[in-house]
Amino acid sequence: MDQQADIRKKFGNRIRTLRTEKGFSQEAFADECGLDRSYMGGVERGQRNIALVNIEKISQALGMSLSELFIL
Repeated sequence: MDQQADIRKKFGNRIRTLRTEKGFSQEAFADECGLDRSYMGGVERGQRNIALVNIEKISQALGMSLSELFIL
């Protein structure tokens, strides 16, 4: 696995873990973030190279700072 794919996968796993800890389904979380469910699924699987503005939406939906989100 290349380095970019590895970091996308780690970040996606982090989002999935935090989302499930907060009790969100993937669909409900995507709605909370203002993102499409299929896009969110791709992010969680490490298949999407996510934009910074969307990372901010995710951190706000999780109620945490950007720095907390990046603790992999």
